Amino acid sequence: MTGSGTSDHRTPEVEIRRSARRRRTVSARREGDKVIVLMPTGMSKAAEAELVAEMIGKLDRADRRAAARAERSDIELTERAARLSARWLRGAAEPVSIRWVPSMRTRWASCTPTDGTIRVSELLRTVPSYVLDYVLVHELVHLYVAGGHNDCFWEEVRRYPRTERAIGYLEAYSVVTRQPDLVGVDGADGTDGADDDIDDSVG
Repeated sequence: MTGSGTSDHRTPEVEIRRSARRRRTVSARREGDKVIVLMPTGMSKAAEAELVAEMIGKLDRADRRAAARAERSDIELTERAARLSARWLRGAAEPVSIRWVPSMRTRWASCTPTDGTIRVSELLRTVPSYVLDYVLVHELVHLYVAGGHNDCFWEEVRRYPRTERAIGYLEAYSVVTRQPDLVGVDGADGTDGADDDIDDSVG
């Protein structure tokens, strides 16, 4: 059975799962491109169709709210980075975009200088503000200092006064979050030969 169109005008595949244990409640969730609707048995086809349309509408509204929250969060991250660049880096770093991304296995954050983008791991959402500030400064410096983690790079990063303390926190945090590959990964940059982007690990 299919329900009504979603907010992007595509009609999702809908799977109805009926349960005799359910009496009144109806719920829905997404599994990939499919919508799973859980409802009581014994309902008419017309009632089922109406409920499916209602549940898809609720999912669409929830998706839009989540997307709006994510966009606001990325904007806040960008504004924070701009303040850090102005205060500690003389405004030298001007990223094109900064956004939160799902946890990366070996990186707290990454920077691609060729297109001015910075990505920050969701794992850092709950760290103290000074730690997040360090990570942002670290990535911002990569936008205008070439050559990876050289002396010039660290001279710029250490303009941020809590650099050493933040590095220590991240080392401990990688253990607490059971992310051992994030310990001490602030070494060589990985270069993508396709476009010469430099993805930097901080830790």
